[in-house]
Amino acid sequence: MSTAPQDEIDDSAAPLIEHLAELRTRILYALAAFLVAMVICYAFWQPVFNFLTQPICHALTARGQQCGLYLIKLQEGFFVAINISFLGGFALSFPVIGYQLWRFVAPGLYKSEKRAFLPFLVASPVMFIAGAAFAYYVILPMAFSFFLGFQQGPMSPEGAATNQMAAIGFQGSVEEYLSLTMKFVIAFGICFQLPVLLTLMGKAGLISAAGLASVRKYAVVVILIVAAIVTPPDVVSQAILFAVVYGLYEISIQLVARIERRREAQMRADGTWEEDEEEGE
Repeated sequence: MSTAPQDEIDDSAAPLIEHLAELRTRILYALAAFLVAMVICYAFWQPVFNFLTQPICHALTARGQQCGLYLIKLQEGFFVAINISFLGGFALSFPVIGYQLWRFVAPGLYKSEKRAFLPFLVASPVMFIAGAAFAYYVILPMAFSFFLGFQQGPMSPEGAATNQMAAIGFQGSVEEYLSLTMKFVIAFGICFQLPVLLTLMGKAGLISAAGLASVRKYAVVVILIVAAIVTPPDVVSQAILFAVVYGLYEISIQLVARIERRREAQMRADGTWEEDEEEGE
């Protein structure tokens, strides 16, 4: 009886087992880095939270109010510390996680593919940080100023409303404030991934600059919807987000067009470029 089929199965199973073992190793390294970073962030969660409260404190100070947030639930402070350590741990360990991902993927890529993929791996966290910084320094102050505009008062020292008017004052929850702030930061960080995503798709040949330009009017509608969802209902912050994201869309078109020109030049040099039959008609 021939054992060739069994030998082929064994040969194909060996590389699969090796890949799974390599994947397990990379996951363990990434998980260890995340846990260490999470412990570090937990030890310094209060300075991180104090930094995140600067926008609301500035907005309250501008209105002559004292900056203060409250623990509404007994366990709220603990979960705030855990959330900060979790998100901070991921951000702090992302270089190690990205490096482990690269070490797992890189052996299966050609040299040219490595050169093409590596810039996007670097650009992605850079653009996320840029989006998060834009949200923190530009959008959050405007958003909090808008939200605080719904207060009314003033309150008397005894706590009764004056001028026959029900007082509405801000008594923010620590957990809810952190949740709202992180939603803004993460949403803007993701929005700033647009050039990276579209350029990578253009590099893979999935989209073209002409195709992106042809759907520009639909992109405007989508960007307007996103701006309305991730920003408070004031025109200024929505207009700013729309202008920024639409600008990134236009930049993406130019980046994809540049990639296409480079690809065409390389293919012409290699003699593999085929002229469009309709060109010149």
